[in-house]
Amino acid sequence: MRNIINFIKRQHFFFLFLLLQIIAFILIFQNHNYQRSFFVNSANNFAGSIYQSYSGMTEYLRLKQINEQLAEEINNLRHYTENSFLVNDKHVFTHHDTLYKRQFLYINAKVINNSVFNRSNYITLNKGRAHGVKPDMGIITNNGIVGIITNVSENFSSAMSFLHAGVKISARHKNSRHLGTLQWDGYNYRKATMLYIPPHVSLNKGDTIVSSGYSLIFPENIPIGTISDYHISKGENFYSVSIDLFLDYNNIEYVSIVKNLMKEERQALEEKSQTPF
Repeated sequence: MRNIINFIKRQHFFFLFLLLQIIAFILIFQNHNYQRSFFVNSANNFAGSIYQSYSGMTEYLRLKQINEQLAEEINNLRHYTENSFLVNDKHVFTHHDTLYKRQFLYINAKVINNSVFNRSNYITLNKGRAHGVKPDMGIITNNGIVGIITNVSENFSSAMSFLHAGVKISARHKNSRHLGTLQWDGYNYRKATMLYIPPHVSLNKGDTIVSSGYSLIFPENIPIGTISDYHISKGENFYSVSIDLFLDYNNIEYVSIVKNLMKEERQALEEKSQTPF
């Protein structure tokens, strides 16, 4: 405290000068409209730039939270898409009084590990058994099919990526509705190959490929990619179709895990149908 007092005593002329300058500026701004307007505008501009910088910084720091909220909202909206319901015609199934019966639910998840450069690639998610995740559930985004859950712990799950030698997806040529089998080409994570499209089907470059809905894992009509090329090799009876994938598998952050509410019922029926009399 004594040092502060001594400092003020030594610099009292400077502080007196500073005080008089402040008083002079106050008098000028109070009695001259132009100077007052100039000062107010300058202060507002300065404050505005500070607030803008602060707002930009806080928005940047909140990007993770914003992304998580957006992913959750998209996932919630997916619950109400047409693909999440099974058409249940009340004129046939008289036990029910609604046209649509929910078939799929979605669990939002974040990718915490991912590979794209191996022959068989895997993905790790931050949701597990505690969140209702089970093996053989599908994983999707708005831009395509991600993979299939293989192993589950209490809080995490791992999955075979679509970029895996063992994954084959039932897909459909959107225009003709013809079915085929989709698999990764094994090299480029933005390319896939579709097989078993018969030669009488009219294909065009740019045509869209979607999920067929024939599997127990994925809903139908999930956009997968577009046709980039197609040909029939000598001695073959089907097209080999090259697909440009919509999804960038090297840039996946949030996904939806698909829960088929009717999987067990359909599985039991199909197994029973295959049992010989």
